[in-house]
Amino acid sequence: MRKKLLIALGVLVVLALAVWFLFLRPDVAQLPNDAVMGTAPQISEPREQTFPTIGIAKPVGWEGGKPVAAAGMQVNAFAGDLDHPRWMYRLDNGDVLVAETNSPPREGGGITAKIMGFLMARAGAGVPSANRITLLRDANRDGVAEQRSVLLSGLNSPFGMVVQGDWLYVANTDALVRFPFRMGQTKIDAPAEKIVALPGGGNHWARNVIASPDGEKLFVSVGSASNIAENGLAVEKNRATILEVDPQAKRLRIYAAGLRNPVGMAINPVTQALWTVVNERDMLGSDLPPDYLTQVEFGGFYGWPYSYWGGYTDTRVSPGRPDLREYTRRPDYALGAHTASLGLAFADEVQLGQRFSRGAFIGQHGSWNREPPAGYKVVFVPFGANGYPVAGSKPIDVLTGFLNADDQARGRPVGVIGDRTGALLVADDVGNVIWRVSPAGQSAKH
Repeated sequence: MRKKLLIALGVLVVLALAVWFLFLRPDVAQLPNDAVMGTAPQISEPREQTFPTIGIAKPVGWEGGKPVAAAGMQVNAFAGDLDHPRWMYRLDNGDVLVAETNSPPREGGGITAKIMGFLMARAGAGVPSANRITLLRDANRDGVAEQRSVLLSGLNSPFGMVVQGDWLYVANTDALVRFPFRMGQTKIDAPAEKIVALPGGGNHWARNVIASPDGEKLFVSVGSASNIAENGLAVEKNRATILEVDPQAKRLRIYAAGLRNPVGMAINPVTQALWTVVNERDMLGSDLPPDYLTQVEFGGFYGWPYSYWGGYTDTRVSPGRPDLREYTRRPDYALGAHTASLGLAFADEVQLGQRFSRGAFIGQHGSWNREPPAGYKVVFVPFGANGYPVAGSKPIDVLTGFLNADDQARGRPVGVIGDRTGALLVADDVGNVIWRVSPAGQSAKH
C-alpha cells in the first residue's frame, strides 16, 4: 500500500509540474521594455499562452511617501482621501472634476468571473464603484485643493467628462448622458438626459469623451468586450472603436475601428487631429504587442482583433481577415508591452519647461500580466514641430516611484491633465491621491 501511495503521489507531482510548465508558467520578457517603444519598436515572435502570466503588483499605499518627479520638477498632493480617482477634467474657471469610479459588477459566473474577480481584487480594484464626480477647487492657487464637493452622484461607473455650452456630458459605462451646468456651481440636482446608449459589460468598461475641434461633435472611446473576440463579433458591436456622437440629433457613428481599448483621447494642438492611447491584446508573451499612441483617422482601421502593430497577424483569431491587412493602419508610437497606457494630455496645457514643451504626457497604469512589471509611471513622448512623435525617440520619465523595491504598488497613475497654472495633475487610483507636478521651486505645499 505504501508503495502504491508513493507511486500515486509521484504521478500527481509529475502531472502538476507538467500543467505548470505547459499552462501556468509565467512568460518572462526577453527584451527590455524600452525596446518595444518608439516609432520603430522591436516586434519579436509571439509566444502564445493558454493561461496568462499573472504578475499583479500588490497595492500597499504610500504610507506618507510620494512619487519621484523628474529632475528639475517637484511633486505634491493636490487632493487626497479620494475613492479610486480615475479621470479628471479642468473647467474654464480652474476647478477640477474627478471621476471617483470603478468597474461595474461583472456579468455572469463560473471560472472566468472568479479569475477576473481575483485579478481585480489583487490589483486594488475589487471594491464597489463610488459612482460620483467630485469638484475640487484651489481657490488660493497654492497647488492644493482646499475645497471639494460632490457635483454628481448615483452614476454608473462614470469616466470621461466634457463641458460644451451649457451642458456637462458624462460617459457612463453604458450611456453618454448630460446635465445642465453653470460654471462655478458645486452641485447638480437635475436628472440625467440620455444622449446615446453605449455597449456595457465585458472586459473594458471605461468610456471617455472629448469634444471635436469645432465643438459640434463628441468623440467617445469604447473598448472591446474580450481579448481577441473569442466570444464572437456579435458582442463587439460598436466596441473596440471611437464613436462620433452628434449630441443634438442624439445619433452616433463609428469614427475609427480596430482599436482594442482606446481610453485617453486628445486633440493635437498643431494638427487639430484626434489622437488616442490604446491597450493592446494579451497572452502573446511579455514582449508583445506594444500598447500605443496614434493619430486617429476617420474611417481608419487599426487591426483588432485580426492583427497588431499595422499588420502582424494574430493566428489565434479564426476566421482571419487577410483581406484587411492592406487597409490596416500602423500606429504612430509604441508605448511598451502591457504598460496599460491610459491617460493622455498634450503639452499645450502643461508648462514644465523647455524639455516638456512639445509632446504628450501619458499615464501608464501598469501591467498585470508581464514579468517583470512594466508601466506604473507617467511618461512624456517628444513631438516635433510637424505635430508627430520624434523619430527614434523614447519616452521620458516624468513621475516614477509607484512601485516599491518589492514590486508592490504604492499607487497606479491613470488620467493626466494640466491645471490652470500649467502644473501636471495625475490621478492615482490605488493611492487615492491626485498628484501635482510642477517646476522645482514653484510655490506649492508639500
